[in-house]
Amino acid sequence: MRTKTIPAGLLALAITAFTACRQDMHDQPKYVPLRPSTFFDDGRSARPLVEGTVARGHLDEDTAYYSGKVNGKPVDTFPMPVTRPVLERGQQRFNIYCAPCHDRTGSGLGMVVRRGYRRPPSYHIDRLRQVPPGYIYDVITNGFGAMPDYAAQIPPADRWAIVAYVRALQLSQHASINDVPPEERARLSGGAPAAGGGR
Repeated sequence: MRTKTIPAGLLALAITAFTACRQDMHDQPKYVPLRPSTFFDDGRSARPLVEGTVARGHLDEDTAYYSGKVNGKPVDTFPMPVTRPVLERGQQRFNIYCAPCHDRTGSGLGMVVRRGYRRPPSYHIDRLRQVPPGYIYDVITNGFGAMPDYAAQIPPADRWAIVAYVRALQLSQHASINDVPPEERARLSGGAPAAGGGR
């Protein structure tokens, strides 16, 4: 029985047709980032933002809220109400991002510090108890000394929640019996639980 042979030229053409890939994606008209361009007068292919434009979700008009400052000075009030959920969120975020260095009490003796990292100051020293909330917010946002900035990791609302929680920590370490509501004092002295109290 005779078999037909395919001419070599036809075989080569078929292989080329079936194995060739299109180069549309490779050869598309585009600029590699920061490559010069003769099309624009300034010679840049990367175009600057049009003046007055704002990226979606980044209007950030409230400078006190987004920077912790007004006219270059740290704000001395919170730009939003400090509620129990805010404090709870602040505690959660503090324990995640801050406690490794600052410790869960704010003493500055976190686990990272115990292993050789530079110790931050305690939140309970007079200087840090007297700084305005905007100062702490700014340090979280921009870093200070050996502390890196956390602007990319912690959104503004969570930064303010952390600041509120730091203030609660500071208050807890310097509170007196007079700061406790009278109806709760019996619990501290080992007496009966206050009305409506209990564990």
